[in-house]
Amino acid sequence: MAESSASDSGASHETVRNVALIVLDTARATNIGGHASSGDRGESSSASTATFESIDERTMPALTSIADDGTAFERAFATAPWTLPSHASMFTGTYPSEHGAHGGHTYLTDTLRTLPEAFADAGYETVGVSNNTWITDEFGFDRGFDTLRRGWQYVQSDVDMGTVIRAEYLGGKIRAARERLFEGNPLVNTANIVYSELLQPTHDDGAERTTEWVGDWLRNREDDRPFFLFCNYIEPHVEYKPAREYAEPFLPEDGSYEEALEIRQDPRAYDVGDYEITDREFDLLRALYRGEQAYVDDHIATLRDHLEATGEWEDTLVVICGDHGEHVGEHDFFGHQYNLYDTLLHVPLVCHGGPFTDGGRREDLVQLLDLPATLCEAAGFSDPTLDAQGRSRSFHPTTDDRPREAIFAEYVAPQPSIERLEARFGEGELPDRVYEFDRKLRTIRTPEEKYVVGDDGFERLHDLETDPLEETDLSQEKTERTEALGQRLEAHFEGITDDTETGSVAMRDSTKERLADLGYL
Repeated sequence: MAESSASDSGASHETVRNVALIVLDTARATNIGGHASSGDRGESSSASTATFESIDERTMPALTSIADDGTAFERAFATAPWTLPSHASMFTGTYPSEHGAHGGHTYLTDTLRTLPEAFADAGYETVGVSNNTWITDEFGFDRGFDTLRRGWQYVQSDVDMGTVIRAEYLGGKIRAARERLFEGNPLVNTANIVYSELLQPTHDDGAERTTEWVGDWLRNREDDRPFFLFCNYIEPHVEYKPAREYAEPFLPEDGSYEEALEIRQDPRAYDVGDYEITDREFDLLRALYRGEQAYVDDHIATLRDHLEATGEWEDTLVVICGDHGEHVGEHDFFGHQYNLYDTLLHVPLVCHGGPFTDGGRREDLVQLLDLPATLCEAAGFSDPTLDAQGRSRSFHPTTDDRPREAIFAEYVAPQPSIERLEARFGEGELPDRVYEFDRKLRTIRTPEEKYVVGDDGFERLHDLETDPLEETDLSQEKTERTEALGQRLEAHFEGITDDTETGSVAMRDSTKERLADLGYL
């Protein structure tokens, strides 16, 4: 239970009344290793002249504006490279091997206390909207929320009508409707189909409905309690399909919007060598990815408008971050599985409000699992159970917690598993390199170095000052540094008891289909 309530605290530079945690699913730090994006129409700036290293002002001006008035953390890192374990770490302050939500066990069990539970017990109204299927009650993420909505639905339902919506031709839509319509409430299913087919903006994956719903909730809420708001926007997750006006500014000079949309986007098929993507096609896909970021940035601006219009902006700590990054051709990968490169771990993190107002740029190392300690401290209460169970360190400007000298991350089990890949692409048909993905990975990263080790003996060492893109392995050349970092990594996880539960929840067919569309199955 929380020791004290923040319900009567007003806005100040010490504590805040409300907290809003906004997660941009798959949003990587724009300038990995300080290298700016390049090649698009009108690109004129470079990383050396950009205001922030981790945010591209041209792609995300609203987020940049919030960072200008708040605090931007240039060295923020996820604890895992994909949604389920990363969110579980944000909610519990623990590593994936501790909380047990990962590719080998796709559920957040009730053995650990969560951030929403802490805020609920401290007297907060707790509301969540998720557009990623993993972050729903089906996978254990509803604990502590008064309300946790599926953002992509017009009417809330356990049945997802995505097969109808995603079918390209009328015949396919009719067949899918016949199969799904009477699964659950037919009237609710019909309403969701009508919304998605006729009312939902083209190229939208739930952002429009989410932002609209939050605005209505803020205007109409009669609860006197402070609030904890959580939003997960699925943009810029695969499939990248921004509207033309968002994509065209970032296309190469000789590329067209139509050409970009025609490129097959199937990360798992690409990773197993089922098809190829040329360098030019990856340039086009990066333009679509940035277009998705630009689209969700407009929703960040609208959320700010809603908070300002209801008088909550000055009383609210707003935290905006990516949950993990994305490969769009880097290291010969597409998507966000099977490794721990910075491309997947380095994320934007911006805080605005209370003690983070006018904080400027911070370059100290922070992790997303530090959010529980930080948000509770900013709200002016402590939760001993949440504090005791994990490794969260507050990055509040006046905290007594020690700053991090290194960050750590894990990839506990492949998702999808090698067995799932074989079931899809054929047993014995996968390239040798794919079978190497069937391993557990851990990493330690300092400002200067990064070491990655697998439970199969795999290891890599990178000098980040001379090799920020992690292209050259020095583990065999610099054996003393390899050994030293390996010992430090082992010592950090010493005493951590792995959650050894395995298996997955029995997912509904509609859930499997939505996750497959997102590239997870």
